[in-house]
Amino acid sequence: MTDPPRHRRVREPVQVYLDEADRSLLEELAARTGLPRAELLRRGLRRMADEVLTERAPGWSFDRLVGALGDDASLPSDLAARHDEYLHGGEHAPERPRPD
Repeated sequence: MTDPPRHRRVREPVQVYLDEADRSLLEELAARTGLPRAELLRRGLRRMADEVLTERAPGWSFDRLVGALGDDASLPSDLAARHDEYLHGGEHAPERPRPD
């Protein structure tokens, strides 16, 4: 079974200058995690925002979640209401291979 295509938002390229130590750290993290360097930088930015921008109201991150799955037509229309069934099984959940 193949994964459905992921819809990507348009992203703005940003150029970053790193010294040798930071570049080495980035490369080591990429090798250890298997994540792209750009994703590591995005996650670092978000983590720092969580620490520094503490004055935000509770629930501020909800706006980042809305639309995160895109508009893929194969998504079930009742996903929000029946998310547990889709995640953990049920009559409408997609078949998952069972461990041997």
